[in-house]
Amino acid sequence: MRILVTGMTGQVGSALVSALGALGSVIPVARADLDLSVGASIEPILNRVNPNLIINAAAYTAVDQAEDEPDAARRINAEAPGVIARWAAARRVPLVHFSTDYVFDGLLERPWREQDTARPLSVYGTTKLAGEGLIRAARGPHLIIRTSWVYAAEGKNFLRTIARLASEREELRIVSDQIGAPTSARVIADAVARVLSIGSPDLARSFAAADGLLHLAASGETSWYGFATAIVTGLRARGAQLKVRTVVPIGTEDYPAKAKRPRNSRLALDRLANLFGITTPEWAIALDSELDELTQQYRR
Repeated sequence: MRILVTGMTGQVGSALVSALGALGSVIPVARADLDLSVGASIEPILNRVNPNLIINAAAYTAVDQAEDEPDAARRINAEAPGVIARWAAARRVPLVHFSTDYVFDGLLERPWREQDTARPLSVYGTTKLAGEGLIRAARGPHLIIRTSWVYAAEGKNFLRTIARLASEREELRIVSDQIGAPTSARVIADAVARVLSIGSPDLARSFAAADGLLHLAASGETSWYGFATAIVTGLRARGAQLKVRTVVPIGTEDYPAKAKRPRNSRLALDRLANLFGITTPEWAIALDSELDELTQQYRR
């Protein structure tokens, strides 16, 4: 099986390339090879590679910047997945696509289920939801995977930002009233590999059983403040020399940002467990592995 993975230089794409090797021949493409902002460039690459499975891990993820660049976000997060989905549907090629908790407004008091109504608060969330709609409209075999608070020891993300700021500042002020599950790219990639393995050889049927939509995140929950505190504590336990002395919890209103974030980003994982028998690790346990890797980077 030829598995085309877009966004190979991103956190999730990179982790997927490592995790999917046992399932077939992984063909990773970076933005230099497939620029999703240029719609006309997509089909020629798909025709050349002629994959048996497409995993689209590429996205416009600069949440605040998207407020100033809605057209760019729409091209990458909505229009490009639509092009990929139509190509795949015409050939009955299964498509896995990643979406986000930011399609929800965060107003529910419980974790979000796949069937809950999406009401995004930001341009980023709106364009990701539009991408979901175009994929469904193509009517091909697909699985849209919503995840949340993605990070890794590599790349540009909350973990690495906190690690850097903790080495530069004595005080960190972190939002404490937004709740979710920090989810490492490794957790996502491992779970996706298991979903594909369980669903093989009839991925179309497996995806249809999930109604083409699946929530995937680490287990448990915390706030951004709780996440930051765990990062600082974990780095210190591994011998990191940090300048930070206090981590202060603040409200969303005390940290102005261009894009609104949902207060509740928790995703219900029942469908993942019931259909695929997959239970993801607790977010704090998964964080340990990434902190180990980040610490090793500092020592090299």
